[in-house]
Amino acid sequence: MQFPLLTRGLLLLSAAVLTACTSVTPSKTATRGRDGGFATKPERSISTKASRYMYVRTTAYHHTEPGGRKTAVGGYLKPVHSAAADWSWLPAGTRFRIMETGEEYTVEDYGSALVGRYTIDLYKSTRAEMNRWGVRYVQIEILQLGSYPVSLAVLIPRQKYAHVRAMVVGLQKKARS
Repeated sequence: MQFPLLTRGLLLLSAAVLTACTSVTPSKTATRGRDGGFATKPERSISTKASRYMYVRTTAYHHTEPGGRKTAVGGYLKPVHSAAADWSWLPAGTRFRIMETGEEYTVEDYGSALVGRYTIDLYKSTRAEMNRWGVRYVQIEILQLGSYPVSLAVLIPRQKYAHVRAMVVGLQKKARS
């Protein structure tokens, strides 16, 4: 059924007004991420070098995204365990704890969107958990730094991808210094 142009315009206008009246604006505390919800600017500078305590940007992912259930190191993704990062920043095998939640993760994966971003992607078992996590800036404690040489050994055969080549270059620089 086709509506005349005027009727269609009125429907669109009323839908826009209804949406504007019912939209929710996050509070200032939620905007800064205190409730663990909304992504915003970090409260302080993000850690770009691996150290015992770091302030980092985190996101979440789920196995329904490209890459599936297998990790880059050959295992399977595990909730509140598996994480992905740029291995030239945080190498494979790095174990860390999120200070706010006490959850411990191990860097077992990487992703093209993470290279050069100083972001950790946390595996979540459901899409709802992934969406609930969103983007958060958190304090982490490095429990055990992974291995740069092992990361390099895993990545060298995979250099047909630009993001892998970028990590290899970064890891080779670390190996020389």
